[in-house]
Amino acid sequence: MNSTARPDNVMPENQAVLHILCGKIASGKSTLSRNLASPHCTVVLSEDTWLAHLYQDEMHTVADYLRCAARLRQAIAPHAISLLKAGVSVVLDFPANTVANREWMMSLITASGADHRLHYLNVPEDECKARLRVRNQAGTHPFSVTDEQFELISRHFVAPQPEEGFNVIIHA
Repeated sequence: MNSTARPDNVMPENQAVLHILCGKIASGKSTLSRNLASPHCTVVLSEDTWLAHLYQDEMHTVADYLRCAARLRQAIAPHAISLLKAGVSVVLDFPANTVANREWMMSLITASGADHRLHYLNVPEDECKARLRVRNQAGTHPFSVTDEQFELISRHFVAPQPEEGFNVIIHA
C-alpha cells in the first residue's frame, strides 16, 4: 500500500458545498441554482417550490410569506444539515437577501461543517422588474409578484458585507 491509499472503511473529508443565493426578485437566483446543480451531484432546495406545495393557499400577503417562510426554514434546516454532513452539496434557493436570513444560513454552515459559496446576483432593479413582468405574464413561476410587492420586499434587501464571513461570488 502506498502512502496515498486509504483504508476502505475511512470516509474522505466532507467535500460538500452549500451554495447560497442573494439577489432581488427575478435577478436569476432559480436559474443559477439549476445551473449550479446540473453538472454535479448536488441537491437543490427551492423555497418557492416548497412554499407553493405546502402553503400556497395560506399566502396572500407579504406577512403571510414571512410567516410561512419562517416555518419552512425551521423544517428544512435539519434536512439541509444532514445532506451536507453526508457529503452532498446543496443549492439553497432561498433568498439570502437580509442579514437575518444570512445568519440562519451561516448556522447551517456551522452546524454541518460544509464549505460554502454565497452567489450575489447584482442585477439592476429595472432589469429585475422587466424579468418579473415577463415571468408573471408567462405564468411559469409558482408566485406572481406585483411591482408594489417588489418594491416592498426590495426595501429590506441588504447586500452581503465582508464582516459577515461569507465566500462571495459576484454575478453581474
